[in-house]
Amino acid sequence: MFFHQGAPALGDGALRTDRDLQALRTAAAHLSPAGQLQVATALDMLAGLEDRLDVVRHRLLDAARSLTGARVLAARLYGVGPVTGLALTCWLGGAGRFSSARKAVRFCGLDITVYSSDGKRSPGHLSRQGPPVLRWCAYEAGKTHARNGAPDHDYYASVKDRKDGKRAALAEARKIVRQACHILTELGDDAFAMV
Repeated sequence: MFFHQGAPALGDGALRTDRDLQALRTAAAHLSPAGQLQVATALDMLAGLEDRLDVVRHRLLDAARSLTGARVLAARLYGVGPVTGLALTCWLGGAGRFSSARKAVRFCGLDITVYSSDGKRSPGHLSRQGPPVLRWCAYEAGKTHARNGAPDHDYYASVKDRKDGKRAALAEARKIVRQACHILTELGDDAFAMV
């Protein structure tokens, strides 16, 4: 819309900061009245969504702080914060949920696919089954091991040197899910107790 009406270009990532939003408002002055209305409506929608997201974010943090499993995971596993602990507890927790930690990794979609004769896909890809949010949380927790002060940084660095940083973070994510599965199995149904 901006290009077609001769307004200045905004560049990549133009809606990330308050300064960027102000630049958008300034650039919208060069648009037709219909274009200005579209930009104003879009900005109002973004503001409304941000307000709703703040409410959801606070609710998630409150739930994570009061759920035993999430608190224990955040305290015992490096890189696992309250929201990741909540996600791991909700999807992996409960007495007898998984018979092995390997099955929990498979549930998260972090396991590596193998070659089969009926498929055309090359081996070495993630299965990507299960909840994408859980996979994302585990991957982000795995990325924290890139820090020099991380307890498992040496393993992360060795995998990164052999392969790359993405595979190192995935390897750490699998380890985090396995450890979380063991911790939640120890807790049993007490993982869902509110404190």
